[in-house]
Amino acid sequence: MAVINPFVCVRPRRDVAGRVAALPYDVYNRAEAKQEILREPLSFLRIDRAETNFGDEVDTYDPRVYEKAAELLQDMIKHGIFEIDSEECYYVYELVMDGRSQTGLVACASVDDYLNNVIKKHENTREDKEQDRIRHVDVCNAQTGPIFLAYRSKDEINRVIEGVKKEEPLYCFDSVDNIGHHVWRISDRERIDVIKEAFLGISDIYIADGHHRAASAVKVALKRRRENPGYSGRESFNYFLSVLFPHDQLKIMAYNRAVKDLNGLSGEEFMGRVKENFEVSVIGKTPYSPDEKGSFGMLLDGTWYKLKAKESVRNTKDPVESLDVSILQNYLLDPILGIKDPRVDKRIDFIGGIRGLKELERRTSLDMKVAFSMYPTSITELFAVSDAGKLMPPKSTWFEPKLRSGLFIHPLS
Repeated sequence: MAVINPFVCVRPRRDVAGRVAALPYDVYNRAEAKQEILREPLSFLRIDRAETNFGDEVDTYDPRVYEKAAELLQDMIKHGIFEIDSEECYYVYELVMDGRSQTGLVACASVDDYLNNVIKKHENTREDKEQDRIRHVDVCNAQTGPIFLAYRSKDEINRVIEGVKKEEPLYCFDSVDNIGHHVWRISDRERIDVIKEAFLGISDIYIADGHHRAASAVKVALKRRRENPGYSGRESFNYFLSVLFPHDQLKIMAYNRAVKDLNGLSGEEFMGRVKENFEVSVIGKTPYSPDEKGSFGMLLDGTWYKLKAKESVRNTKDPVESLDVSILQNYLLDPILGIKDPRVDKRIDFIGGIRGLKELERRTSLDMKVAFSMYPTSITELFAVSDAGKLMPPKSTWFEPKLRSGLFIHPLS
C-alpha cells in the first residue's frame, strides 16, 4: 500500500514558469550550466547548481554553494517569483514530446515506503552524488527536484486525471527543446480522496529516474528524525517530492555504447570473437537501430553491422541477465573488449538515445573505435528487475522527456 500525499507547494508565478523551469541539475556540467544561466537568468539552475554563482576556483561542493542556493530560493520567494500555495494540493503534469503525451501526478511519496521497499529501486547510488543533494536539500530546507516514479496504471486514477485535464491549466508553455509542459492543480477534496485511496491499493511503486535524489531525500529525513526524536511521522520531511506516471504512458529510449579501442585485437580477430556468440550481418553505410530484443547495431570502421545474440545466449529467465545491456556486457564488452567494470572504465562512454545514431557516427570518427546501438529496455523489464530485488547494469535506461526542476518545490518546514 503506497502513501501518496498532497502537499503545500512553492511554485513559480504563472507568467515566469517557463523561464524558471530547468532540466535536472545532473544533465549539465558546470560550464554548460553557466551558459544556460546566461541564456536565462531566471533558470532554476541558479539554485540547483549554485556553484555557477561563483568563480571556478570555488569548489562545486563548497559550503558556500549550498548557502547560496538557500539564499537565492528565499530571495525568489521574497520577490514574488515563487508563490506558496495556501493548501495541500496534488498537481497534474503533462509533458508532450514529438506528439506523444505522458501525464503524471505531482505529489509526495513516503520515506517509510522507500525504506520498506514499497518504493522499489533498480540502481545503486554513488556516495559523492548523494552527499551533494543531501547538503542541497538540508540547507535549502526544501526538495527542489522531483523523483520520477512509475506505477502500474489504475483506472480510478486515470479517470480523475483525465477529468482534471479538461479544465483550464495552471501552466502551459513550450521549453526551448520543444517539449510541451502543461500543469493543473487538484485542490478539490473529493478528487484528492479518490486519488489517495486508489494509491493505498497499489503495493508497488518504482523509481524510474532519480535514484540519487530519492536516496538523498530519505537520508535528510533520517537525519531530521534523529534531530527530532519526538517526531510524529506527519512532518513534511517524512515525504519526498515525486511525479508518478502510469506505466503504459512511459517511453524508455536506448542507452548506446562506444568504446575507444579493440583491446589489442585486429579488426578480423575482433569479428571472429564476436561471431562466437552473435550472428553477424553486414548492413553497410546506413545507420542501424535494432528493432527487436536481443539484437544490436555495431559501427566499426564506418560500416554498420547487425548483431543478433544466439539462442544459447538469450535462453535465460533471470531478469537481469536477460537484459540486452547485460548480454552485450557479458558476451562482448567484458570478454572481448576487456570492459570489466563499465562504471569506472575510461575506455567506454554511454550515449543517450536522444542524441541519435549520428552521434555514434560522429564519435567513431573522432575518438572511439566501435559503437553499439541498443534496443531500449522496456518498463516491464525494469519492473521485473525491481520486483526480484535486483539491480540493473549501469546506464540501462534513458527516459525522455525529462521532468523540469523548479516548477514544484516541497518545503520541509
